Amino acid sequence: MVYIALLFLLIGIELIYFKIAEKYNIIDKPNSRSSHSAITLRGGGIIFPIAISIAFFLGYVSWPVALAVVLVAIVSFVDDIKPLSQLPRFASHVVAVGLVFYDLHLFSEALWLLPLVFVLLIGWVNAFNFMDGINGITVLYALTAIVSFSFLRINEASLPLLITLGLSCFSFGLFNVRKKAKTFAGDVGSISMALFLGYFMIKTIIDSGQLGYILFFSVYGIDAIITIINRLLKKENIFQPHRSHLYQYLANEMGYSHILISFIYAGLQLGINALVIYADTKGYLSLFFTGAFLLLLTFIYLLVRNLVTRKMVLRNS
Repeated sequence: MVYIALLFLLIGIELIYFKIAEKYNIIDKPNSRSSHSAITLRGGGIIFPIAISIAFFLGYVSWPVALAVVLVAIVSFVDDIKPLSQLPRFASHVVAVGLVFYDLHLFSEALWLLPLVFVLLIGWVNAFNFMDGINGITVLYALTAIVSFSFLRINEASLPLLITLGLSCFSFGLFNVRKKAKTFAGDVGSISMALFLGYFMIKTIIDSGQLGYILFFSVYGIDAIITIINRLLKKENIFQPHRSHLYQYLANEMGYSHILISFIYAGLQLGINALVIYADTKGYLSLFFTGAFLLLLTFIYLLVRNLVTRKMVLRNS
């Protein structure tokens, strides 16, 4: 009953936000880099940090993690309304990562580990944000990760927190996983969710001692990294908006349904996560397995990307 009440509360908060966004014209206008063509309410992902705040008051999450998520959410929301320079955004990310490190007691670990985890977490937050480009992709992928974390026995004590965030995804998804979305997550949603997922990934790896769970983020990770490498080779500014991800090629150039692509990405990741969990229960989830599986996924991704780009060239010739 508590979770049913929480679900209706989150949906109600989302509806109230829509009224505020409409009144103050918080909208996303399509441009040449966009994958959508209609003006849409921006910032519906504000429900994610709100859910974290509720989880904190219910005692489901610690204050450093809640503060970290809310901090990046506030700065990102301001950026959604009026674009900020890189400095305040990066500064909020640095402080938030510091709070995550404090919560996970990483400052007591070897000094060489901190810069590595810092770069990976900052990279993940930005990669997750860049991947937010079509209806449904962010919320479905986030929900896939949350469900997968929930299946791990080591996360049993965190189930109330994971369920709360899962309900926020469902609430947002009602208005985003549509052919014509009512709202987009905005940076406030994608960055706050990315930070939470990154935190929970590090927590899961520490608690389990199993690095192989990094495969839970493999679909997004491979698409983001290969796209960045490809743009660097073309001497493009990787910090500028673009339409170079594989999912963007499929949606914009090949004309596939946004919702179909989003479900394919989430479905593939869910299948991989199920395999990872199974491999761990059988004792196969070693560093060799993780590395070999990443190489295999990267090879498959490159094959598909090459096939799609060839079809794009043929269609445009």
